[in-house]
Amino acid sequence: MTRAKALVLTLLLATACSEPARVPSVPALVKTPPDPTAAARGAYLVAAAGCARCHTDKATGGARFAGGKAIASRFGTFTSRNISPDAAHGIGAWSDAEFLAALRTGISPTGETYFPVFPFTSFTLMTDRDILDIRAYLATPPAAPQEAHQPPSGVPFPLNLPRSMSLWRALYFSEGPLKPDPQQSVQWNRGAYLANAVVHCGECHTPRNWLAAREDDRRFGGGIAYGPGGKRAPNITPEPSDGIGKWRLEDIVTLLKTGMTPDGDFVAAPMSEVVEGTSKLSDGDRMAIAVYLKSLPPLSGKGG
Repeated sequence: MTRAKALVLTLLLATACSEPARVPSVPALVKTPPDPTAAARGAYLVAAAGCARCHTDKATGGARFAGGKAIASRFGTFTSRNISPDAAHGIGAWSDAEFLAALRTGISPTGETYFPVFPFTSFTLMTDRDILDIRAYLATPPAAPQEAHQPPSGVPFPLNLPRSMSLWRALYFSEGPLKPDPQQSVQWNRGAYLANAVVHCGECHTPRNWLAAREDDRRFGGGIAYGPGGKRAPNITPEPSDGIGKWRLEDIVTLLKTGMTPDGDFVAAPMSEVVEGTSKLSDGDRMAIAVYLKSLPPLSGKGG
């Protein structure tokens, strides 16, 4: 074991034995109808982010956004939560501030620290308005009055220690939002925002270390996708042999719209499920993502 790993383990053990965090009180709910314009913007973002992909258990015929889907990851297997407007089992009783905090900080209204299987590490980069537009849209579907949350299984040591995520966050989490790069074009910045924050491509396409944190110095260099079987998510940097360096901008746009690769094949799950969302983006937004990906530093290797 390296000295760095030994130090992290020592800190995790100390954190696990410390006093538990105080649970804040949840303020009373004040219901107001969502603004239709904000909800429409939110619907676009929810599709791009693939919220229904994780929060709907299609295999059992579950209601949209009712949760209950088992998601395998490097952190263990987690059951997605109910994010329908149901007040008892979903997020209907959450305030806008609580919803904003959940996506920005990865902390629930009751003070629970989320595991990054819920990709708050990417969603934190979103703007306040976009997060609240998502909130506005999620108030519009039918409420699903069912409890979906189950304790996770297979969480590896040392992440299974109580409050271990507090130290994990201190080591690996940087709170957003994403700041535009003034040296880049409006199109490039839009693509960077969509790829890193909304569509959260890096959650699967970036390798992770022994504590399942993204190795962001090899961002988009290939990783292991969430889901059964631990399928490889390919290198999507513009490296010509291992990545997408030989792809044209139009090839990337076509894949994001239809799922078809330059050689005429079609992507399989879980990428096919991502395409269900990116197919609903505008042509301009798909091109912005392509421009951004083609500008990245090329990285060799397949990742994992």
